[in-house]
Amino acid sequence: MSRDRLPLAKVKGEPASKGRTVAVVDIGSSAIRVIVAQVHTDGTWKRLDRAQRPVALGRDVFTTGLVGREAMLQTIEILRGFREMLDGWDIEPRHIRVIATSAIREARNRDTFIDRMFIRTGMRINVIEGVEENHLTYVAVQNAINHMRPQFARSGALILEVGGGTSELMILNRGKMVSAHSLRIGTVRIQQQIHPGWDTAEQIESYLRENVRVTKEVLESEFDLSRVRFFVAVGGDARVAALHAGKRREEDFMTITREAFSEFIAGLQELSIDQCVAELAITYQEAEALIPALLVYKFFLEVTAAEYLIVPDVSIREGVLMTFALGSNRMVETQFYSQVIESALSLGRKYHFDEPHARHVAKLALELFDQMTEEHGLDEHARLLLEVACLLHDIGNYIRSSGHHKHSQYIVANSEIFGFSREDIRIISNLVRYHRKSTPQASHSQFAALRREHRLTVLKLASFLRVADALDRSHSQRVDSIRIEIAGADLLLHGEYSGDITVERFGVQLKGDMMADAFGYTVKLI
Repeated sequence: MSRDRLPLAKVKGEPASKGRTVAVVDIGSSAIRVIVAQVHTDGTWKRLDRAQRPVALGRDVFTTGLVGREAMLQTIEILRGFREMLDGWDIEPRHIRVIATSAIREARNRDTFIDRMFIRTGMRINVIEGVEENHLTYVAVQNAINHMRPQFARSGALILEVGGGTSELMILNRGKMVSAHSLRIGTVRIQQQIHPGWDTAEQIESYLRENVRVTKEVLESEFDLSRVRFFVAVGGDARVAALHAGKRREEDFMTITREAFSEFIAGLQELSIDQCVAELAITYQEAEALIPALLVYKFFLEVTAAEYLIVPDVSIREGVLMTFALGSNRMVETQFYSQVIESALSLGRKYHFDEPHARHVAKLALELFDQMTEEHGLDEHARLLLEVACLLHDIGNYIRSSGHHKHSQYIVANSEIFGFSREDIRIISNLVRYHRKSTPQASHSQFAALRREHRLTVLKLASFLRVADALDRSHSQRVDSIRIEIAGADLLLHGEYSGDITVERFGVQLKGDMMADAFGYTVKLI
């Protein structure tokens, strides 16, 4: 087992005796890694120990679609070894989080794999979706380069992590999230696709450049990449390059210039795998993935204005550690909340939505939500889902006005919004579907596919969205705010408004039906 006993990180906060010892186990496409840390209530943490073992899960899944028997047995053995290691740290089971990424996420026998791991090792695996990987990586990066945030707030930035099965990419403009993507570009996947007859570096480089080119064209439609001045490269392969050709700037990150990075890659292409292992002190598995990963970073770097790469000493595991420190309400922390909203607004602008209308509908819907907390019993995360759905409810107009609620559902269901899981996206897509026309029906396949509790959430939140949309039916923001009053079976809306709101009154009568379905109230605008 490859294992490093690391010195404690220097952090402000509680003394070591007052922290919680926690652990994160990451089941990746090419290796299983564990990190042990001490987290404090002020959001700081100290790394205590870490280890990793190689396993070819991605090779199996990306070739056959299944985790093979040998890889499954090997995973059991590795997890048992890590369990012994964690027992030595006396970590409570509730303070251990086991995550799995793209390989297990894509495996057709993922449920069987997860069940066998729990039965044989006692470890419960949480499969992280691509959009969640983005969020966790962002959390870790922000912690590592926190003091550079003022610089990021003045320019464009790109964060890229090249993994075994996928690459997580985020673009920020002046510190605000523009887009977040989980790309099907990864070192293990690349190795499976490279033609065995290609024995020259030029052939491999040409193949990778073409794959990256298609992705860059999509990104350019969202943001001019030539405006990116900060390029953050996350991952072990980038750290290898920075260690040998870069400089350490702070305790938690290194930098490497564009020229030094290109020269380092060119030098590697002249070496054999055996020479890479010997000269860089890495494993054969790491050496095989190194050049493809670095080329992906290089091709994205080429279209930016960044003069150097920032390489933080973090990964998705540190992101999970931060969630331990921040607690279960991390999504409503100001920083993450604002990035989720910015990501949604960026998606809306991509489809030329009516931003003043969308923002106003969100404002009114949240006023309803906040004043009816005793009625709906939903949490802050549901409130965030509602706000994003309000911002995006009309983006289907980009395709066609007729039936735009269904077009909105399609666009949202097939988009990525920073900070949201695929399950969250499904809820939001259903919310925008029901902002007009019919209410949810059992015959609606995408609604019926939701879990029961999520169908209830959609019913409640969509009722707020429908009424809020009706209150701005003219798209003129005439109803400035509302105050609710419950009088028997009536939900009375006392509005502060200006001008003629006849259209809005009619809209409330027309679209208040779901409020009756969800809460039993007849809505009336006073």
